[in-house]
Amino acid sequence: MIPLVTLLRIAGALQIAILTASALVPRVLDWRRSLAPLHPFLRSLFWVYGVFLVLVIAGFGILTMFNAAAMAAGQPAARSLAALIGLFWLARLAVQCFVFDCRDFLTNRFLALGYHCLTLAFVYLAVVLGWAALAPTGGRAI
Repeated sequence: MIPLVTLLRIAGALQIAILTASALVPRVLDWRRSLAPLHPFLRSLFWVYGVFLVLVIAGFGILTMFNAAAMAAGQPAARSLAALIGLFWLARLAVQCFVFDCRDFLTNRFLALGYHCLTLAFVYLAVVLGWAALAPTGGRAI
């Protein structure tokens, strides 16, 4: 049995690891060329949104790692934080499954594998953080 606090620390590290994939997106999707036709304001807005999303995910990862014990123990504020982060990843999973059609961009096995690994990561994050929000173990192993 793995303690929930350990699963949460893994979740925190996983969120930081997801940023590695995020760093590859502009190059793999050739944002420079793809965004060139846009008005400069819209191009800047796109990049700013990307940077803010990176900051949010980094913050979620750090907060999860450093508050894993409080989340596992069921402290109210930590449970609320786990609920927020868990809902974020659940929504991201829904977008992955029902909104994005990235088949044209999965041009090799490496990209396809990365895409499916990200999907599994989103499932893990939604489940573990949801568990911490809805049914914390108080530090017991699950």
